[in-house]
Amino acid sequence: MITSIKGGEAAIAASHRLLAKRRRGNPAIADLSVDQIREQLSLAVDRVMSEGSLYDPGLAALAIKQSEGDLAEAIYLLRAFRTTLTRFGHAKPVDTSAMVVRRRIATTHKDVPGGQLLGPTYDYTHRILDVALMGEAGSDDLSDLDGERAEKAGSTQASVPDAAALTRECGVLARAEIVEDARPDEGKVADITRAPVVFPSRRDERLQALARGDEGFLMGLCYSTMRGYGRSHPFIAELRYGDVTVVLPIPELNISVGIGAIRLTECQTVHLTTCDGTLPPRYTRGYGLVFGHGERKAISMAMLDRALRSAELGEPVAYPAQDDEFVLSHSDSVAASGLVQHLKLPHYVDFQAELQLLGQMRADYAERHADPGLKPVAGLAPITEAQGGD
Repeated sequence: MITSIKGGEAAIAASHRLLAKRRRGNPAIADLSVDQIREQLSLAVDRVMSEGSLYDPGLAALAIKQSEGDLAEAIYLLRAFRTTLTRFGHAKPVDTSAMVVRRRIATTHKDVPGGQLLGPTYDYTHRILDVALMGEAGSDDLSDLDGERAEKAGSTQASVPDAAALTRECGVLARAEIVEDARPDEGKVADITRAPVVFPSRRDERLQALARGDEGFLMGLCYSTMRGYGRSHPFIAELRYGDVTVVLPIPELNISVGIGAIRLTECQTVHLTTCDGTLPPRYTRGYGLVFGHGERKAISMAMLDRALRSAELGEPVAYPAQDDEFVLSHSDSVAASGLVQHLKLPHYVDFQAELQLLGQMRADYAERHADPGLKPVAGLAPITEAQGGD
């Protein structure tokens, strides 16, 4: 017999108190501050900002603290806060060619204009737990890097040349790929936070959805294309991470002003494309751009951007990573988390209705197959309004 449980409001209030107690942890241990999260868990903060579509390290750190480190929940919190903000203008597209670069690599050429800059990366670290980090002081020797010197050590001059231009100069990058680098007219770019993506999707819609997409999901799909479900193994023409200035036009004064700087990771990939023989073989491009330092996300985004252009480039669409409706409809962590977690909510009416349907189906089965020994479904009871539902 399925019955409803009373006292739901009191139970929820008690759950909130228990949640706050668990979030705080042992009171004898110092409370984790938002500043500590922002400065020392910066990669988690960057991911929350990117998928939450709001560049604010402080609020992202707060969301991480409030969610006990559950990044999907933190992203949800940041997006919910974002909906309360007033839009007062539209900035110009950021100029990544003028980026103050903190890290920049190109895998297609050994020597590139502006040089390679290794910068901060885990690519060459030993995957061995550093037990010294359990101490208060940590294991990193930063005694020779104070404030200004540390900043200079992690950045280089602005306007580093675009390494992907070398591929263009070789004459093997499709002409359309060069034209598409021109920025679209302002006001014509879609805004998927205000209008849903319409399939078949446009590239500006896809890039926005991928930028907000769950990193793990995008990386998994990207991985699938390299394993044969998409025939894709590109080169990274350039991967750069650094600071760019956000410029806001003020039409009333006919001027534009820089209102601040944000950190971005940009990735450009080049893919060998043979198509159907109507065009000469050439390279085509994939593009990824995310808030903060998120190299896996930017690379995955660039590869999926290219995979989702298969149809327009005359390639067969045969794999999940090439299907824009499949990718974009399932990449959002907030939507996915909401649908999965809604299963924890009461479903009394639904379950009772399904039980009654199952009972009728079993009775029909017993009658058709002359099986009097088939037991009826136990626990069936009339559905009442008090029992609630989905």
